[in-house]
Amino acid sequence: MSKPTLLGISGSLRKDSFNRKLIREAARLFDGDFIEADLQMPLYDGDLESDSGVPVPAQTLAEQIANADAVIISTPEYNQALSGVLKNALDWVSRTDGAPWKDKPVAIISAAAGRAGGARAQYSLRLAMNPFRPRLLTGPEVGVAGAHAEFNDDGLLTNEHYIKALTELMAALHADAKR
Repeated sequence: MSKPTLLGISGSLRKDSFNRKLIREAARLFDGDFIEADLQMPLYDGDLESDSGVPVPAQTLAEQIANADAVIISTPEYNQALSGVLKNALDWVSRTDGAPWKDKPVAIISAAAGRAGGARAQYSLRLAMNPFRPRLLTGPEVGVAGAHAEFNDDGLLTNEHYIKALTELMAALHADAKR
């Protein structure tokens, strides 16, 4: 394998979200090819699935996961948990054929307004990922607290502590992707 492919998933739909900026920083440090997922898809609805099948955006996401060598997920913290957008995407992917997450190296990060940096969202995401049986990296944990003050105008992290932890996490994810 030459350069591994990293799929970045931001749990926020906002174009300039801090979690989107964080996955782009992770991709910059990963040293591989990067694809950014699009979570714009309908809410999971069993009737919709029965009538029309899995929506194209959900099927595309499942294929991106299956084809990636590693995945980085950045989740905002909404009411002490992962975002509904991210949970919805996980639910739709679970309805696709195959098991795209199985044994896939996955790192979880977060950026949030609060002092905990999204730690509760990361925990809830880990719980939501367990049924899919990916290889979830355990650390170092990267949770950017007070995210509004941690990125410059170019979308780059400015805090050396976060940069160091993210660099270490991306090195671990890269190594896991190459094994």
